[in-house]
Amino acid sequence: MSDKPVFVTQPYLPPLEEFLPYLEQIWANKILTNGGVMHQQLEKELCAYLGVEHIALFNNGTIALLTALQALRVAGEVITTPYSFVATSHSLLWNGIKPVFVDIDPYTLNLDPIKIEAAITPQTTAIMPVHCYGNPCAVESIQKIADNYNLRVIYDAAHAFGVEDVGGSILRHGDLSVLSFHATKVFNTFEGGAIICPDAKTKQRINHLKNFGFVDEVTVVAPGINGKMSEVNAAFGLLQLKHIDLALARRREIDRVYREGIRGMKGISLVEGVGQATANYSYFPILVEADYPISRDELYLQLKKKDIYARRYFYPLISEFPMYRGMQSAQCNNLPVANEVAKKVLCLPIYPDLSKDELDRIIDALKVE
Repeated sequence: MSDKPVFVTQPYLPPLEEFLPYLEQIWANKILTNGGVMHQQLEKELCAYLGVEHIALFNNGTIALLTALQALRVAGEVITTPYSFVATSHSLLWNGIKPVFVDIDPYTLNLDPIKIEAAITPQTTAIMPVHCYGNPCAVESIQKIADNYNLRVIYDAAHAFGVEDVGGSILRHGDLSVLSFHATKVFNTFEGGAIICPDAKTKQRINHLKNFGFVDEVTVVAPGINGKMSEVNAAFGLLQLKHIDLALARRREIDRVYREGIRGMKGISLVEGVGQATANYSYFPILVEADYPISRDELYLQLKKKDIYARRYFYPLISEFPMYRGMQSAQCNNLPVANEVAKKVLCLPIYPDLSKDELDRIIDALKVE
């Protein structure tokens, strides 16, 4: 059995020789950015694959989040989750918006709709939920609250590429959904991101904002930034799309092996899928309970000594970081479930190239006496 390091994730990389023709075309076109052939083709193919009508590509998911908030002119306060990657709430602060944290549901680990309404104030303008680990949020309940209070809904869908509910793509919900194509995601373009847009007019505004506000070489209509995806990133995305179904199938198989090997282990709870007609198996979180022989942090360190690099994802909570902890909504008594989960969660390695030997090694390492 191999004892090489096993990391929590690795990017899926197709054979290098398959990428070379794309690069040769870029070299021939001599167009590296500004919505070239590759960029336009990737937008078209992603719309078809994801089952959405309009998509705007970005250089990364964080810039896409910042731009989504600008596109909808969001201000004041936005209700969001403390249980996410910091980019979710950082995008609010960068736009001069106050994040208001509410607790998560103990089963889905997503924003708890029951807690949202009580957090709404006259300054609330939007809700920013996260489809955590690719598990869909309670989209209908959230939309009902938003409609009742005339709020915008922007989904941080960084984990949710390819996820579908019974009605189709989970990305169709809310006013906008934002994807990440970072190297660690199930679909990556080295770095990249996208906004799913409901109509052509919204996409046009977003395209203006991500390109300095330019309409043409002499007309600027908005204080935009540079959020454009390059042709090289778009080309890699086109190649990745040819392999994505195989990569997702392999993730599904790894998820199955983990569940068979871990289910029934005393002191370990599995996070079950909720509401997906199609899942993407982007993460494999476990919860280390009080009756497990050692603590979560002790297990984390013990795995590391065996060159297995799991991740306490998400720990600490966003609300624990210095720029947030002083906010009233960040106090522990406001977020009991999120605080409890953050102390128990451990994401195990999952990526398409994970071998059977490595999987067996990880499962065996969890069998602590």
